[in-house]
Amino acid sequence: MTPSQDVDAVTTPDIDLEGYGNSEIDPLDELPGEVEMSLFDHLEELRQRIFYSLIAVAVCVIGCFFAVKQIVQLLEVPAQGVKFLQLAPGEYFFVSIKVAGYTGIVLSSPFILYQIIQFVLPGLTRRERRLLGPVVLGSSVLFVAGLVFAYLLLIPAALKFFISYGADVVEQLWSIDKYFEFVLLLLFSTGLAFQIPVIQLLLGNLGIVSSQKMLAGWRFVIMGAVVLGAILTPSTDPLTQSLLAGAVLGLYFGGIGLVKLTGK
Repeated sequence: MTPSQDVDAVTTPDIDLEGYGNSEIDPLDELPGEVEMSLFDHLEELRQRIFYSLIAVAVCVIGCFFAVKQIVQLLEVPAQGVKFLQLAPGEYFFVSIKVAGYTGIVLSSPFILYQIIQFVLPGLTRRERRLLGPVVLGSSVLFVAGLVFAYLLLIPAALKFFISYGADVVEQLWSIDKYFEFVLLLLFSTGLAFQIPVIQLLLGNLGIVSSQKMLAGWRFVIMGAVVLGAILTPSTDPLTQSLLAGAVLGLYFGGIGLVKLTGK
């Protein structure tokens, strides 16, 4: 064998392997603009973004505390004129802090979400980045829709049940702290429950669960929605639990439709 034949014998397999490798690479699975960072660089960036997020939360909470009286009055509207009592010294003050805290977190959540996206974005492929916009927008819209649904339907229905149930036996004088524990828990649990279609869209487009499999488990979904309605609603009345369970079922089957529209 001549030296030239020797070279050909060595280099030919390399050329074939390179061509084979290129044919297997999907451009959507590549990391665009990938930048190498050390572990300490990642930790430093994470520390900075957490710090910025905490500052945003603190600013929003302080701002909401100055307007807490109007927020409290707005959240008292579904109680239909029930008289609230301060049963311990400083109870209303601590309620004000709690209400300002929850409201401040909601108002600062877009900035927190932006910080999270900026931190994870370099590690996402093109395929995953295509999902980012719809997921963020859909999640934000659904969370707000959940808050509105709870404020306009769930909370009034639950309070109407409690008020009418003992109207001829007890006078309606409620602890302001217990009332806001009830209202805030119901608001935020409903907002989180409304994220179901977003989770389905992610699972479907990442190839984890198809729309056919989601639809095939409809019996378990109905049972789960009833259990979820019972767990998430702080009241025990069947009307509130049924409303939330019905909303969860509607969101779940609507999510299946979205996944199907994407071809998954």
